Amino acid sequence: MTQSPAEKSSEDVEFFEYTKAANPLAKGAITPVSFGELSHTLHESGPSRVIPFDLSDKLKVEAPATSPNLCANFLRIQPGESLNTRANATSELYYVLRGTGTTERKEEKLNWAVGDFFVLPGGQDCKHTATSDSALYWINDQPLLEYLGVSVSMEKFTPTIYKAEDCLRELKKVAEDPSAKDRNRVSVLLANKKFRQTMTVTHTLWAMFGILPENAIQLPHRHNSVALDLILDCLPGCYTMVAKEIDDDGNLIQPIRQDWKPYSAFVTPPYYWHAHYNESGAPAHLIPIQDAGLQTYMRTLDIEFAHPPKQALESKSKLETKQMVVSGVG
Repeated sequence: MTQSPAEKSSEDVEFFEYTKAANPLAKGAITPVSFGELSHTLHESGPSRVIPFDLSDKLKVEAPATSPNLCANFLRIQPGESLNTRANATSELYYVLRGTGTTERKEEKLNWAVGDFFVLPGGQDCKHTATSDSALYWINDQPLLEYLGVSVSMEKFTPTIYKAEDCLRELKKVAEDPSAKDRNRVSVLLANKKFRQTMTVTHTLWAMFGILPENAIQLPHRHNSVALDLILDCLPGCYTMVAKEIDDDGNLIQPIRQDWKPYSAFVTPPYYWHAHYNESGAPAHLIPIQDAGLQTYMRTLDIEFAHPPKQALESKSKLETKQMVVSGVG
């Protein structure tokens, strides 16, 4: 029997007693952000293609997604070939893992090489052409727009490229600053003059280019944004420990270990305590990408740092006797 307009407009109505619905994550109604890894082996061989870091099955969403707001991918492009992409997104960020080439979008053309970052407004066809064997890391906020049920209609910034030599120069200045040893992390944040309030690379995306010196510990911290961590150069002995809770002394409780692998990516879920360790004997570089531009604008980012546990203080004391040197990334 055909429903009347009144019947149809009421068919989805539902009510919950407050305590049963105030925290859907704790109740299991909404799925938590999952751990996951995208291996470097995927972009090292095979045909030119997009390789999505797709955890949509764990997030229970229909479109490819790595976190509720972001989708990460590798682009593999063979020499002389092109790969076309298009995302219904407000922001796209690329990092060149390997190779040289160009990206064309509308009437614009960017030339890129290993170590470069570039950001593009979404919603347009992009043609990526490689002049040598190439791999790019590509993150966009299409899952956010899919959830909202909207299409991009406005460009909030212009295509912007951050050249490798400029990024390394700025990171080197930070690392050589005498006060670097007292900071929780040694890194630079990519920013865009269009976004003075959030001080981020786009209005939704946050990008950090950092170094974890040898024998260093980046002490436990947490934030409401999901971190999609891309590891660059590292030797065995670099890893991240992640836990839901810390004790009164700042130690992680029952942590999960994520070993770093060069040119691979992994997920750090929101509001989990995590600490980075370098026991490899050589500096390592990493690039966390987050939806922290959006979180900062919403005033919900909430970064917290734990008090240093005793073992971390001992390791930090050893670190202070060493000189931090930034190596090239390529």
